[in-house]
Amino acid sequence: MYGGGSIFEPVKLDELAHEDPVKLAEFEARIQRGEKIEPDDWMPALYRKQVIRMIEQHAHSEIIGALPEGTWITRAPGFRRKMALLAKVQDEVGHAQLLYSAAETLGKTREQMTLDLISGKSKYSNVFNYPTFTWADSTVISWLIDAGAIVNQMANARGSYGPYCRALERICAEESFHLKYGHDAVVYLATGSSKQRQMIQEALNRWWPPIMTFFGPADKISAHTEILMRWKVKMATNDECRQQFLDMYVPKVWELTLTLPDPLLRKNEAGTWEYTEPDWEEFKQVINGKGTCNKERLAVRRMAEEKGAWVREALLKPEATYVKPLA
Repeated sequence: MYGGGSIFEPVKLDELAHEDPVKLAEFEARIQRGEKIEPDDWMPALYRKQVIRMIEQHAHSEIIGALPEGTWITRAPGFRRKMALLAKVQDEVGHAQLLYSAAETLGKTREQMTLDLISGKSKYSNVFNYPTFTWADSTVISWLIDAGAIVNQMANARGSYGPYCRALERICAEESFHLKYGHDAVVYLATGSSKQRQMIQEALNRWWPPIMTFFGPADKISAHTEILMRWKVKMATNDECRQQFLDMYVPKVWELTLTLPDPLLRKNEAGTWEYTEPDWEEFKQVINGKGTCNKERLAVRRMAEEKGAWVREALLKPEATYVKPLA
């Protein structure tokens, strides 16, 4: 998942000029050989910075991404779906913990990452700043956004930074269950009553534009893709992931006789999907805190951080909360 305050600003490759050229050459040779970089290995400062940014924003996206679905736990139709959604949301929070741990291996503390999130300094995926008006919105997230996440994460699980790759292997396994859960819920609505079909179609109409920006800016305007591909932190470009997602899931949507709100969406003779260019200006605004639900999402995360402070204090300083039992 992507996002970042400097997402459209060029990466300063001149930072590499300060690195030891011999060490830098060996580092890049290791990556080209397909070796994993581990926390204690030498790495350029720019690599460390870029990997922290990517993993941290992924972790934030898992935490914030649990919120739009989490609001539907108590309202999900039937006990079975309530239990399934509860388990899914719990998994997403667990994914964040794995990712924060991976980012910590590069030297940034979890506490600092959390502070950077709630202050607005660190970013998270833009798609989670849109409202879930109906149960159908929740099902579209569970199916198509989780499907997009798997496309991206399966590629990056083959990347160069060891702790991130190992975290992604487990995350992808769990996301595959989430995708099946979401697909089942969407199929149920799509094959149900006219009202249910209307709900799922309206949800698709709302979520398709954000989904098309989910993989990040088009390669021609992406600031980070080139260096991340060079160092095999990313194993596919934003546009390649978007094309793979369209290949896999547009036919599945059409199989349900549902439509997608893009009159230009088609596969050309070369086998490439053509589509309406996403609104990258809206994407930029949402990433930088001006989306429909940005303030709401961060307010919830800030409240959780404040209300959980006593628990963290008790765990770190148990003697401070010890109460002597009565004689």
